[in-house]
Amino acid sequence: MTYTTLVSAADLQSLIASGAPLRVFDCSFDLTRPAAGAQQYADAHIPGAIYAHLDTDLSARHGAPGATGTVTAQEADAPASGGRHPLPSRERFAMWLSSVGFANGMQAVVYDRQGANYCGRLWWMLKWAGHDAVAVLDGGLQAWQAAGGAIARGAEPAHFQSNFVLHAPLRQLVSADDVLAALQQPGQTLIDARGAPRYRGEVEPLDPVAGHIPGALNRPFTENIGADGHFKPAAVLRAEFDALLAGRDAATVVHQCGSGVSALPNMLAMELAGLGKTSLFAGSWSEWCSDPSRPVEKG
Repeated sequence: MTYTTLVSAADLQSLIASGAPLRVFDCSFDLTRPAAGAQQYADAHIPGAIYAHLDTDLSARHGAPGATGTVTAQEADAPASGGRHPLPSRERFAMWLSSVGFANGMQAVVYDRQGANYCGRLWWMLKWAGHDAVAVLDGGLQAWQAAGGAIARGAEPAHFQSNFVLHAPLRQLVSADDVLAALQQPGQTLIDARGAPRYRGEVEPLDPVAGHIPGALNRPFTENIGADGHFKPAAVLRAEFDALLAGRDAATVVHQCGSGVSALPNMLAMELAGLGKTSLFAGSWSEWCSDPSRPVEKG
């Protein structure tokens, strides 16, 4: 069986026991402490899991001085998006997948220990690379441990190089220019996944400008997770998104957040709710607000 949205801890245990071609990725991270995720992985992870670092594996190079001493992503590796966590090119991403031994015939399972805030990035990137067989571990590492899953510590042995081949994208990437061209028109419905105070522009801990893209709806990504740490049931998610969209066509939805990471639980939740595929503005607020000519809304 192929898993394309969620996989339970019990089903992952069965997958591992079956010997099916599989790679598990730990995407644990902390935006305020970028080294914390790798330490969390070292302290406890699913045996055999590969650590996927948001800054270095799942983003284009950023924050490194170029030849002129200025920080540019373009000089190091042409990114596929802007913002604080610019997407690497699909080709660069395929090189990383190959380097960790991930091949096209494998099932990928991604997880974190932060309520699916970070692993959704790798779930989406694999879809964007044309690989459908990727699922988020529902409930994360906590659910794995609660189900009696084994835990490993320290480093894992390296895998042999594979040759991951890109296929046509299965999810759509939208640029800042695309968003601007369709702003506040019926063919585009923006959903902002940041917390309500950031959306309203009352606080902004990470980006230089506070507020949101005009017309964007607000659904904090945390609202997709129930009190038990798992995604809410499909029927509940459907009712909540129907209420948010208020008659707007789900196919017009473009997801965004601060830097294109925490927007993904909303996208996954819409798919679980039976609302179909939607698009991602990966540059998100951090890219949008970097150009003072783009409009900003507060409240």
